[in-house]
Amino acid sequence: MSIPTSGRPQDEPTRRYEAVPPTAAPPTVPASAPAVAPASTAPPRTETRLTVETGRFWAGAAATAFVAALVGVVGVIVLERILRIELVLRDPFGTGSAMGAYILGGVLVAVAAAALLQLLVLTTPRPRAFFGWILGLATVVATLLPLTWTDEAGSAIATGIVNLLIGIAVWSLLTGVLGWTVRRVAV
Repeated sequence: MSIPTSGRPQDEPTRRYEAVPPTAAPPTVPASAPAVAPASTAPPRTETRLTVETGRFWAGAAATAFVAALVGVVGVIVLERILRIELVLRDPFGTGSAMGAYILGGVLVAVAAAALLQLLVLTTPRPRAFFGWILGLATVVATLLPLTWTDEAGSAIATGIVNLLIGIAVWSLLTGVLGWTVRRVAV
């Protein structure tokens, strides 16, 4: 066994270091030259606003109105016809039945909420936040209001649940419709 004379084992590869080219020095500017501001790389700022694709938005609002009416119909069928729980209603439309009142009420609530949402998009900052708060609080009121109309807690709670489900359906569907129909345009 022979000992290498170079101080390294024979099977270790030789390391080679290549010279790094020198970097170019920045150009020198005479002290008497005027200072020049660096060119801005940011694009010019343009104002934008939100707009709604009206046709698609209102088609979605019509579908939402249909769903809200169906939620009311399902609530009346399940609660009044199957479970025999009488719903507590105020019928300002004069329909004469819980089913008719929920159909008309669901449609009107959805259309009014859609009109409010479009108005908020066109006039306010953060329209979704305002719409969520307004519709959320209106839904809470509609849920609790039947408790003030009767002493029968079961009927009032059942009516409140139907109102709550209609409010949730209108809020979630219109928020989704807005997501697909709102655009940011430059002014």
